[in-house]
Amino acid sequence: MSVSTAAADQSVCAPLPVLGRDVTVPLVTGGEVTYAALDYAASAPALQRVWDDVAAYAPYYGSVHRGAGYLSQLSTDLFENARRTVAEFLDCRAGDQVVFTRSTTDSLNLLAAALPGDCEVFVFETEHHASLLPWRDARVTYLDAPDSPRQAVETLERALAGRDPRGPALVCVTGASNVTGELWPVRELAAAAHAHGARIVLDAAQLAPHHPVSVRDLDVDWVAFSGHKLYAPFGSGVLAGRADWLREAEPYLAGGGASRRVTRRADGGVDVEWHDSAARHEAGSPNVIGAHAIASACKALTEAGFDTLLAREEQLIRAVREGLADVPEVRFLSLFGDDAPRVGVLSFVVEGWNSSHFAAALSAEYGIGVRDGLFCAHPLVRTLLGGDPQAQGECGAPEAAPGEKSLNAIRVSFGAGTPDEHVERFVRAVRELVRDGARWSYRTEDGRCVPDTSGRA
Repeated sequence: MSVSTAAADQSVCAPLPVLGRDVTVPLVTGGEVTYAALDYAASAPALQRVWDDVAAYAPYYGSVHRGAGYLSQLSTDLFENARRTVAEFLDCRAGDQVVFTRSTTDSLNLLAAALPGDCEVFVFETEHHASLLPWRDARVTYLDAPDSPRQAVETLERALAGRDPRGPALVCVTGASNVTGELWPVRELAAAAHAHGARIVLDAAQLAPHHPVSVRDLDVDWVAFSGHKLYAPFGSGVLAGRADWLREAEPYLAGGGASRRVTRRADGGVDVEWHDSAARHEAGSPNVIGAHAIASACKALTEAGFDTLLAREEQLIRAVREGLADVPEVRFLSLFGDDAPRVGVLSFVVEGWNSSHFAAALSAEYGIGVRDGLFCAHPLVRTLLGGDPQAQGECGAPEAAPGEKSLNAIRVSFGAGTPDEHVERFVRAVRELVRDGARWSYRTEDGRCVPDTSGRA
């Protein structure tokens, strides 16, 4: 079933305008084609609305918070209004703080630096490395991959049951997997955490661009996400949630903006009084344009309506799965089962192909950009593929370590800006590559599969 046919069955919105929608790329077989950006899970293209808002502000850019000039005051208002817009987008509670960071990774490292002493952290092995790795100074319990949402909750409850509820603890969990796209039972996990005296942080990097995220409704203590996955460029991110641990922690970065007052002592040292607001963890000149871009994206998605965006995305997911349902060589990866609710992120392997080779052929011969590898979620992908040896083909990732299988996969991801034609071309390309093979020869260069200059296969 084509996306166009599906769209005729019910009323859905057109894709939102994004930058790059008319960019053409060369094909190794000759000619050019409009680039099909199907790697939204890594970085989504900027919404045209966001770009226009940033361009309108750029001539008025100025320093923030302490400048007396008009442009400084305007920029300060813009920056703080962006903070309020994000708080509304996330449905934050009264008293919650919104801290602007560089990314989800930066946000979770900030929270890790703010953990109380002797804090326990509980995290599933299925997490993106941004959620899996920051907790280096805490006692960490890594939880096995569950095979259902219910088992995820039960696994967490068992792990928490053995801890002393009087001590601090934090659960870190994704809202939507960056590998399988599957939605996690965040509300139920939050309830389990709180029942055992633990707090919970939600990695919403893959969830926020696709679904509404309500801090109140999900009852999470913090949420982290990245601008570059929310159709907003410029290296910005957000950590939003409870203020107490953030207020009591040493500043994430020490410097101007984080300090309220600095005085010399008689002994020659320095005394510092730090801010207790979000500024405590925003030392230095902030990324005003990045914060403005995030706020613009939040407004654009809210105005478009998540119900409408979700309906269209579900059609795109269905078009991919149904379009490849009769191709037995293609196997989609899943923890919770093929019917589990998910966002527009699908990973798969193709029998007889190294995933790097397949992704390179999609790019070079069809102008389709996907991702291959382990997606910064190595334990999860190895769990999903661990039972199926995948032979190293003539082209692909570097050889596996001794005793380790060569494991990698292909990920296709899309969202609010994806045209129907991109998904239809992807389905057609996969079918043709499986049926006919690549039309060009490829080689491995610096661990990546690239077209061989010698020409056709």
